Amino acid sequence: MMKTILWATLTANGNYAQSGPDNPPKKEALDDFAAHTKAAGNFIVGRRTFMGMQDSSRVSQEEQANANGPFAGLDIVVISKSIQDIPGVTVVRSPQEALNYLRQKGHQTALISGGADIHNSFLSQGLVDEVIFNVAPVLEGKGLNLLIDTNNYQHKHVQLLDCKPLGSGVVQLRYAIGR
Repeated sequence: MMKTILWATLTANGNYAQSGPDNPPKKEALDDFAAHTKAAGNFIVGRRTFMGMQDSSRVSQEEQANANGPFAGLDIVVISKSIQDIPGVTVVRSPQEALNYLRQKGHQTALISGGADIHNSFLSQGLVDEVIFNVAPVLEGKGLNLLIDTNNYQHKHVQLLDCKPLGSGVVQLRYAIGR
């Protein structure tokens, strides 16, 4: 069975960290993301988050797909209901389709990396084995939350697997979710 890990950066008050020019992502969190994607060999992301990743890194889709790009050699799966094709990545319509694709490619782990809607859809369908939260040292008034508008996820007990500082005030919490 393939293990699914949801990876996210949250603010100290629990919102999704909204990166921008005034609040760039912490290097430690980005390095951790790179290490997890390399270990898994893949990541699953929503279309808007993927486009934002491209904008922030100013790397073209073609450069990302080639041997020199930051995501070289990774199976990148973008979940989108509106776009059919993105060069260099696999586009699917649903969380289950993303997992089926990675399973067929022989992956043992799927890394779910981005977008509150994507995270919430995997969680609400019970498709997550572990969550990794990188808590950034910032309080934010705006931002998205995990588990928005879902009725079937009122209380889900998790088991703390690990807690470690990544540096620059970023703390990583890793939990197992019983499926």
